[in-house]
Amino acid sequence: MIASIFYVGYLPVAPGTLGSLAALALYYFINHNAVIMAAVILIVIIFGFITAGRVEKIFQEKDPDEIVIDEFAGMLISLYGIPPTMGYIVAGFLLFRFFDIVKPKPISGLEKLNGSLGIMSDDIIAGVYANIILQVVYLINLLSR
Repeated sequence: MIASIFYVGYLPVAPGTLGSLAALALYYFINHNAVIMAAVILIVIIFGFITAGRVEKIFQEKDPDEIVIDEFAGMLISLYGIPPTMGYIVAGFLLFRFFDIVKPKPISGLEKLNGSLGIMSDDIIAGVYANIILQVVYLINLLSR
């Protein structure tokens, strides 16, 4: 249940995208406080590392679609410290999904790792990449005022 984000991962169409969208629902409530958001991200990552590998063993396949806690965590990471405006949220979602789907190096190498490490790490780094781009855009916007 946890690795699928309360069964979102069992939905028949685009479970990774839906897992990312589910993170936006939580983001709406926690974006106003950086400490709370950081704590939530850390908790999600910890639960992801605890549950994802176990679920992978149960399903007996590498990174099954039902596991979406990795996308959930990556999406939250992509928006950490970013202004909660529609433009940044949409850009964060698109950037995170781009990095998660395309998996440029070294992300592509991370997903080859075994168990929870392989499941979680590629999405965490995809979220970090998206966040870095958003932070740069935000900084440019601040400096150009």
